[in-house]
Amino acid sequence: MPGKRNSDKSGISELQDRLPQLKLDHPELKKVYSHLLQNVTLRVELAFKAFFRRVKAGEKPGYPRSKGRGWYDSFTCTESGFKLTGNVLHLSKIGDIRVKLHRELKGKIKRLTIRRSAMNKWYESFLTDYDCREPLPSSLKVIGVDVGISSFAMLSNGTKIDNSRFIKSSEKALAKAQRNLSRAAKGTPQRARAKKVVAHVHEKIANRREDFVQKVSRDLADPYGTICFENLTSRAWSVTTT
Repeated sequence: MPGKRNSDKSGISELQDRLPQLKLDHPELKKVYSHLLQNVTLRVELAFKAFFRRVKAGEKPGYPRSKGRGWYDSFTCTESGFKLTGNVLHLSKIGDIRVKLHRELKGKIKRLTIRRSAMNKWYESFLTDYDCREPLPSSLKVIGVDVGISSFAMLSNGTKIDNSRFIKSSEKALAKAQRNLSRAAKGTPQRARAKKVVAHVHEKIANRREDFVQKVSRDLADPYGTICFENLTSRAWSVTTT
């Protein structure tokens, strides 16, 4: 959205003021819920703020790129744009979608983000206004964590946390999938199928890694009140109190 910025308005306000004209120029935008379009302008503003921050800091800036059809993997809408009834999610100007909730939602739902994974799976993330006043029991126990190479971590009490067993098997599966992808000719159905296999393996690895890390962190956070982590840059120790 080029043009001279009005000094009396912030970037986000100026972008949102152009939406009515954009709807006239591109009638297909009228089919999109208005708050979704406003969220896009917010993302554009944040992208350029991050760009100018990197330029000022002397970092590699990486100019924000336009995302074409098929490259926009998520969207966010406010509470007025959706309604959750049981396991049915109603989205404004989209319709009803059946969802699978993996936990009970607590508090008032304020915002919804829908994300598409590499395997064209769709995930809904709800932001709720919830006053959580259930802290973990206080503990005076202290533990140090040294992140390892051959193992995942070594604790100061001598306990060794091995890497999850899925890592080696996943590396082999990924290497095989990437070899098949490199052998497939570009633009062929075989290459398209090979790309899906690689994306599936990457997604599986990410999910398993996340599950492993969450379980280890919970095993440490429950019994210990203070957890110390090694700073690999300065060989110092940082302290986290739970």
